[in-house]
This record gives sequence, C-alpha cells and structure tokens, in this order.
Amino acid sequence: MQADLLHKIHQLAKQFAPEIVNNRRHLHSHPELSFQEFETARFVAQQLQAMQLQPQAPLANTGLTVYIEGKNPSSKTIALRADMDALPIEETNEVTYKSKNKGVMHACGHDVHTASLLGTARILHALRDSFEGTIQLIFQPGEEVFPGGASLMIQEGVLEARDTWAAPQKIIGQHVMPLLPVGKVGFRSGMYMASADEIYMTVHGKGGHGAMPELCIDPVLITSHILVAMQQVISRNSSPKMPSVLSFGKVIAQGATNVIPDKVYVEGTFRTYDETWRKDAHQKIRKIAEGIAESMGGSVSLDIKVGYPHLKNEPNLTQFLKSAAEAYLGPDNVVDLDLWLAAEDFAYYSQVIDACFYRLGTRNEAKGIVSSVHTSTFDIDEEALEIGAGLMAWLAIQQLQETASH
Repeated sequence: MQADLLHKIHQLAKQFAPEIVNNRRHLHSHPELSFQEFETARFVAQQLQAMQLQPQAPLANTGLTVYIEGKNPSSKTIALRADMDALPIEETNEVTYKSKNKGVMHACGHDVHTASLLGTARILHALRDSFEGTIQLIFQPGEEVFPGGASLMIQEGVLEARDTWAAPQKIIGQHVMPLLPVGKVGFRSGMYMASADEIYMTVHGKGGHGAMPELCIDPVLITSHILVAMQQVISRNSSPKMPSVLSFGKVIAQGATNVIPDKVYVEGTFRTYDETWRKDAHQKIRKIAEGIAESMGGSVSLDIKVGYPHLKNEPNLTQFLKSAAEAYLGPDNVVDLDLWLAAEDFAYYSQVIDACFYRLGTRNEAKGIVSSVHTSTFDIDEEALEIGAGLMAWLAIQQLQETASH
C-alpha cells in the first residue's frame, strides 16, 4: 500500500513538474515586496480555483489558506506553509524569467516555495481518496520584514479551527538551501534557527573642533567604548552552551578629520536560541550602553526592536518526517543540518504548535548555480521543484497516517 502511494506521488510530481516550473518562472518574473503581494496572491488563488479548490478569505491582507479534504475530513488537520514575498534587490541574472519589477527580486526562493506548494496541492487533490483528514495549505505574506506575516496570520486565526475543519495539530515548512545539492534535503531536530532582534542606538555628546577635545564630549570615543564593552554580553554573560551573536554593522559619525560630531548612530543585531536569556541580554546591552555613556559625560538613546523568536523543530515530528523523507528520496539524500543563526518567521508557528522546517537542496555546480540567497545572482536548479512538491505531499500524507495511529 505504502509502496503504491510512494510510486503514485513520484509519478504525479513528474507529471505536474512542467506546470510547477512555469508557475515558478511566472512568480520569479513578477516579484512583490513584503505585504504588497497582491498580484502574487491573485495568481495563487487562480491556480487553486483551477483545481476546484476554494481559497479562504485573505489573512494579513495578502495571505491565503486553502483546505484539501481527504476521507473523514473533520477528524484531523495538518498544515503546510509557503511564503510569497520578494526582496528589494535588483536581479543581475540573464534568464528568460528575470524579474520584470525593477529593484525587486525573488532572491530567497519564496517563488520556489509558493510554486512547490501549488504543485503539492495538485498532487494532494489528485490523491484525496488516499488519505484521511484534511491538509491545510498556508500561503503567507511578509516573511522578510517585521513583524512577519506568520505572526499576523496567527493573530487572525490561521491556526484555529474553521467551519468543519479541526485546528492543525502539526505544521511543516520547507526552504531552499543553495549550499545543498539538488536532490538532497536536510533536517535538524530541536533548536534550528535563531531569534533576531534589531538594535538602533544613538550616542549623544557635544561636538566641536578636533583640535580642542577638552571642550567636547566625544561621542565617537564613547561609542568605541560601548561597542567593545558590549562584547562581554556574549563572552562573559552568555553560557558557552547557548549560541548567541551580537554584531554591529552600521556606525555613522558625521564628523571630519578636524570635527568631532554631536552624535553617532549605530545599528546592530542580537540573536540567540533561548527566550529567557534573550530578554536578559537586552537589559545587559541597555545597561552597558547607558552606564558607559553617562560615565563619559554623554547619553544614549537605545531602541531594541524585538523580532522573530527562535525556531524549534519538534523532535518527534522531525525524526518521523526525516525517516519519511529517506523513504521518498533514499537515505543518502537526507542529511543532518547544523544550527543556523539566521532568522525565519516560521518560528512563530513553532512557538504555537508542533513544527518542522526543513531544507530543500537547489545547488548545481555543473550548471553554475551556486549563489547564496539574498544575492542578485541567486537562482535554483529547477529539478528541485519536482522534488519539493512531491516530497511535501508525501510527508503530509505520512504525517496524517501517523497521527491517526495514535
């Protein structure tokens, strides 16, 4: 029975692959920024309606959800998620499906995620008599910017019971990984991606002539002391067993060779995997900055914007899905992932229900497809689309069956 289902999904994925590729190229050519995905959402809705599926009322303005019913649809529900937004990057690839929207590009693979999930929808709809329960598909806006489309969709009830459908018990997401060769996927159990907070700091002093520093309160010197001292937040306050990062990537002092400015502007990020330590670190960052500035005669305006939480993959779910992926792709094509201190708003789902976020390989060195995400030359080996659509359909049905057995 399972072997027959496995074969059917592989065949359907191959059958629908040209359509999935076309959808991905359309989406790649027409990228839209976060929370502006109006045409993208319209296109997704049209594709779903063509399958005789009925997308639910928009969530977070441009988000969509749709339910695919198997037998006994009210018994249980699991969710699958794709994000739809693009980045403010000018694409430099010379391909037929190059972005037509100047300064906007699908440089993080969200076109892949959306097209793949549309392919998964086709497969699941064709196999709706082969599983019990309901599979909810979530097409989410705004993953790239705070507060994150996931948080807004959760607030608007995307994970709650609707009509005759039960609230989803599990959620699964996939994301492209250009470091991983096409044909392979990666899983990690437990904590996987970090929380991400943005730090905005202005150090105030008193400017003046560089030759008369005794008449000034030098914010450049104060800032230097603060940035060096802040590293003790990680080196002397964080447990060595808890990965944390505190980085500052922007420092602006509008002075000159002979001008001490009135203020210095700084931007940075703090990332970790523990919500209690995260809050504690915010207080330590603030205390160090304010204390040093005051001791040197200046002052600080500090704004810490709390971003996405850390992403945790529920261990039992992740292990089950990893084993199911090995059955679909072969054990040699399923790898273990390391921690990654980037952030993802899928983390919001993982804070609410059991979740698994895995990686889809898209790299092909022979074809020159090696660029990282968030670059102007990012692209994928489109063989990944057939794999991604079929694998997610297989994982969803397997997880429904596993849920039914408990």
